[in-house]
Amino acid sequence: MAGVPSSSPTGRLRREWDDDALVASLRRGDERFFAELVEDWSRVMLVLALSHVESRAVAEEVVQEAWLTVLRDLDRFERRSALRTWVLGIVVNLARSRARAERRSVPIPPEPSGPVVDPARFRPTDAARWPDHWALGPVRWPAPEDELLAGETRQVILDAISQLPVAQRELLVLRDLGGLTAAETCNVLGLTDTNQRVLLHRSRSRVRNALEHYFDATEPT
Repeated sequence: MAGVPSSSPTGRLRREWDDDALVASLRRGDERFFAELVEDWSRVMLVLALSHVESRAVAEEVVQEAWLTVLRDLDRFERRSALRTWVLGIVVNLARSRARAERRSVPIPPEPSGPVVDPARFRPTDAARWPDHWALGPVRWPAPEDELLAGETRQVILDAISQLPVAQRELLVLRDLGGLTAAETCNVLGLTDTNQRVLLHRSRSRVRNALEHYFDATEPT
């Protein structure tokens, strides 16, 4: 049927679908279509939520709540932006709200009771040799150099992103991790194109500086 969304050869949804067709399929309650839409869009939704909350579990809850909101409030979609942009805007609002709530109610972790390390791993105090020393020492973890370097580099990037101001972090996640266009990002975050370009330059520069510092990759000029 003309205008009705269909799967790509890889089974993933095409972003260039007409919004009227998308909305019509959702309103029809097409479960197969909805499952494919969730699969196609949820990754960037999750990444966006993670730019606000610390826990992946909480971010997944935000994404689930966002999808429920989409289904419940679909009649409120006024087509002032693309449907995908509207959905990501819902994620931003929910994630910001959840982050504020978590900051207000950060639990104080209880003091651990008992020894941190099992006492059986140490020699007894009255041992004739090496009293109170390790009987069963820590096991050396396997860490191939290439995998270790890749993991460390990824962590440097994630740490640099986590230290960005919120506006820069949101923008970098949407543009470079989520793959959104400049126009889509401006619509989601309510930015002008000029502000978007300035914030993106600053955020990318900070991440690049962190990598250069880690690799000692700068050269004298």
